[in-house]
Amino acid sequence: MLEINLKDKVALVTGASRGIGKAIAIALARAGAKVAIGYNINKAAAAETAKECGPQSLVVQGNVARPAECKRILETVLTSSNKIDILVNNAGIAEKDSVGMDYRAWVNHWQRTLDTNFLSAVHMSYLCLQPMLRQQGGKIINVSSRSAFRGETEYLAYAASKAAMVNFTRCLARTFATRNILAYAVAPGFIETDMAVEDLERYGEEIRAQIPSGKVGLPGDVANVVLFLASDLSNYITGSTIDVNGGSYLH
Repeated sequence: MLEINLKDKVALVTGASRGIGKAIAIALARAGAKVAIGYNINKAAAAETAKECGPQSLVVQGNVARPAECKRILETVLTSSNKIDILVNNAGIAEKDSVGMDYRAWVNHWQRTLDTNFLSAVHMSYLCLQPMLRQQGGKIINVSSRSAFRGETEYLAYAASKAAMVNFTRCLARTFATRNILAYAVAPGFIETDMAVEDLERYGEEIRAQIPSGKVGLPGDVANVVLFLASDLSNYITGSTIDVNGGSYLH
C-alpha cells in the first residue's frame, strides 16, 4: 500500500476553520505537511483546527476577498516557513440570489461572491506562483463545485464563480506545466457542512435521491482527494477537475 508523505512540504489552506477546509488542513498535516490555516472571522474554530493539525501548524487571519490581505497572508506564511509548496483555495460563500433582488443588492451580491470565491483564488495563486517559480515547483488546488457544471436556479453567482475557478485551473495548468507547477480543481457535490445545512434540511430527501448511494458526502471525502492531488502520486495529472459528488452529476 502506498503511503502519502508530505514531510517538509508547506501548505496554505484558505477557509480552513471549518467544514471542507478544516478536513483538508487536517489531512495534509497528518501526512506530514506544515499547514497554514487561513481564516477570516472564527478565531476559535481556526485554533481548534490548528490543535488537530499539530504544533507545526500556523494560524493566519485574513479576508481573502481583499487583495491586500491575500498578500499579507502569504507574507506571514513565508516569514514562518520561507516557502510554499501547496496552495488550496477553499474559502468561499454560497448565498441565494434572484433577479427579483433589488439592483443594488444584486450588484453587491455578485461582487462579494466573485471576490470571495473566484478572485481570492486568482490573487492567492498569483502571489504563490512567485515563490513556486523560484522553487521550481508547486501545486495549486482549487475547490470548485458541482454547480460549476450543472448550473443553479437559486445560486447563480455561486455557480458562475465556481465555473470560473475550473477554467482558471486549466489556464494555470497549461501555462506553468513546464515550470513544474501543477494545478487541479475538485468539484464537490452536497457535503455535510455548515454551509449546506439549510438546503439539506429543506431539500434533504430530494438531494439524497440524486445520489445513487443515497448518502451525502462528508468533508473527509473531499479531503482525501485533495491529499492525493497534493502528493507525488498525482504528478502526471494537471488541469483536471475531479468530481466528488457520489455520482449525483456526471458530465
